[in-house]
Amino acid sequence: MRKVVITGMGVISPIGNNINTFWEQLVNGTCGIDFIQSIPVENLPVKIAAEVKNFHPEEYEISNAFTRRNDLFSIYALAAAYQAMKDSQLEIEPEKLGVYIGSGVGGIKTFVKEAIKMHDEGVQWISPLFIPTMIANIAAGNVAITHHAEGPCLPVVTACATSTHAIGEAYRCIKHGYADAIIAGGTEAAIEPLTIGGFANCKALTKSDNPLAASLPFDRRRAGFVLGEGSGILILEEYERAKARGAKIYAEVCGYGNTCDAYHVTAPKPDGSAASKAMKLALQEAQWNDNDLLYINAHGTGTPLNDAAETAAIKMALGEEKARKALISSSKSMTGHTLGAAGAMELIVSALTLYYSMVTPTIGWQEPDEQCDLDYVPNKARKADVSIAISNSLGFGGHNGCVALRKI
Repeated sequence: MRKVVITGMGVISPIGNNINTFWEQLVNGTCGIDFIQSIPVENLPVKIAAEVKNFHPEEYEISNAFTRRNDLFSIYALAAAYQAMKDSQLEIEPEKLGVYIGSGVGGIKTFVKEAIKMHDEGVQWISPLFIPTMIANIAAGNVAITHHAEGPCLPVVTACATSTHAIGEAYRCIKHGYADAIIAGGTEAAIEPLTIGGFANCKALTKSDNPLAASLPFDRRRAGFVLGEGSGILILEEYERAKARGAKIYAEVCGYGNTCDAYHVTAPKPDGSAASKAMKLALQEAQWNDNDLLYINAHGTGTPLNDAAETAAIKMALGEEKARKALISSSKSMTGHTLGAAGAMELIVSALTLYYSMVTPTIGWQEPDEQCDLDYVPNKARKADVSIAISNSLGFGGHNGCVALRKI
């Protein structure tokens, strides 16, 4: 089997629109959550979110014509992929390059706009670009077109586990020889009244009116997640090829687990057993051993059920003693929950944790919870020579994903 490494990364996020800024803000514990600016909120039950700020598509060589004709989730993906390809300096035959970019929601802004247009003006005024702008696979299609990627293209849709699964499947694709490099990750731009109302009405969102005390993973006061947006993209490449061309290597992708709770459409399985199995699969494939210092980028949404179930899953996967030695943090305390983009952003965090030997914090943590009693690296980044990292994602529908990285 072939070895797979990360040779490039790009991000559009609530705390920075390039990798250096994103990492600096994470290490400093900067909160990207604030009162919503992009849409009217007067009639909404939730008025805070983690929005992307100061985003200018032209900085990523995205034309005005593309921006006018495409949904924001596609634009974010193109911007993050541009950064990742530039970072990687990858040159490759088109048929050996793939694209695995997913979205949990897809072009919801386009969907809402065209639905209103049909209601107000009639079906004849629906844009002919409505379908190819709205469908969830089109971000991958647009990135493939832009970078002439003629290899396998597999947009994954597994709710909040989307981009973790996309990257895991891309890893397997390269490992087994179906491609030499893949542009992989996720993208989301779902801050809309319709989605906020939907998530709020199913009791998933916090109704806190304090942006700095809203996303509270593993804290006893946690009361729901904060909706975020953005895109995370990684370049996965076959190791020998990357080594031969002198590529910068952030980390090795070395394990992947994919399971389903088969329990409930929104609630996680309380005992964490299926999520635990995904972690075990990833760690076994990564050949995790007693000499490794493990970092876990938790799914850590800040919902009461998720954080308790994930803590139980970590203990079940590692055993109580080793679980207490692991360093765990939730990036969502700073970025909010970016849905289908979350896993990719958090794998970027995991890769940089290995690269810089620095664990980013879970900010806002104040009150311990007896159900969440592990080391969540509260409030302040911690220097640590981490040798292996896993990133967890748990999505509506019971989808569990875990990808393992190892320091090179």
